[in-house]
Amino acid sequence: MSLIAELQERGLIQDIMPGTEEQLMKEMTSAYIGFDPTADSLHVGSLLPITLLMRLQRAGHKPYALVGGATGMVGDPSGKSAERNLLDIDTIQRNCDGIRKQLEQFLSFDETLPNAAVMVNNYDWFKSFSFLEFIRDVGKYITVNYMMAKDSVQKRLETGMSFTEFTYQLIQGYDFFHLYHHHGVKLQMGGADQWGNITTGTEMIRKKGGGDAFAFTCKLVTKSDGTKFGKSEGGNVWLDREKTSPYQFYQFWLNLPDADAARMALIFSFRPVAELKETIAAHEANPGARALQKALAEEMTILVHGEEDVIAAKRATELLFGQASIETLQALNERQLLEAMEGVKQVTGTMADLENGVELLGFLAEKAVLPSKGEARKMVQAGGIGINKTKVTDIAFKITTANLLNGRYVLIQKGKKEYTLAIFE
Repeated sequence: MSLIAELQERGLIQDIMPGTEEQLMKEMTSAYIGFDPTADSLHVGSLLPITLLMRLQRAGHKPYALVGGATGMVGDPSGKSAERNLLDIDTIQRNCDGIRKQLEQFLSFDETLPNAAVMVNNYDWFKSFSFLEFIRDVGKYITVNYMMAKDSVQKRLETGMSFTEFTYQLIQGYDFFHLYHHHGVKLQMGGADQWGNITTGTEMIRKKGGGDAFAFTCKLVTKSDGTKFGKSEGGNVWLDREKTSPYQFYQFWLNLPDADAARMALIFSFRPVAELKETIAAHEANPGARALQKALAEEMTILVHGEEDVIAAKRATELLFGQASIETLQALNERQLLEAMEGVKQVTGTMADLENGVELLGFLAEKAVLPSKGEARKMVQAGGIGINKTKVTDIAFKITTANLLNGRYVLIQKGKKEYTLAIFE
């Protein structure tokens, strides 16, 4: 099956220029996708272009990742209702460095390979471009009528658009021309909202370079309720573990609504479509088991963070939402424990007090885990208090150093799923 046929089977192709599939089947083709350096980390929404480049490279073609150091200083109006804040060059460079480091996780940049990935920054060819040179050597090839007809421009006319944003499609169009002319890049890929910018590039190549270039776009990934994919209650779901922990990343996929799970699996998973359809059928027969979400959460977390973090994320999930044992809890290192406990109430205690033991009932009342010692006593007697996933039945129980996890933590459970993390210092 050809790359385009597979993408179509996965429901990814939105628009495609005639001859694109034939070009990819004819020879190893260099193709690129642009990444916006608005942050020093990519996010879940960036996984679609990343996986497109991965699929391209695995099919034997040469992927180019263009980081918009220059276009990041202008701002793409596509899909935007207002002009965004512009970034300075130092911030953009820091963001580009972060993006390069992340892309190396997914693409092979080994220069000994004929289809080794290449990362380029359009600031490198725009930094010395004077305004007069640009309007003479680039602007004259694209008419204002052509630019005005683009959806990205039409949708902004009512709210207003600066000349800076209006020129964005010329800059992106020249990117394609530059890569075509200097690197032999014949194909640009992107989201459906980029079709206007992309075709400006193919038009420029045709008029200025006299060559043929190709393009296709993928459907924008949105949730079934129409909201943007890649956001959680806390904001963007980042690929950087310091911004979004592997546990939170795993939970994002695990908590996909049933209405979205099948579509997201086809879009993001590398498993064969036939195999995915079997899992989708099993999921539809028993959605409560969340087999599809579990499989996708595991695959995506391995892709971004690795197998060790998937194991830890599963343990943490079992810890908070399942019938985990003390052994499961003890298997988590300090970082994994704290990632799993993010958002859980935390209280502190004194390490010295543990030598003689800290009375549990008094500790629960003092730290407002329960309103009073009397309420704490009732809760223990009812079997509603656990220490490190072990139920406490003795009202005289004392917390000691023997109860510490990773040398300083104690997990207190009230009821089935209400937790408090006690940190002793």
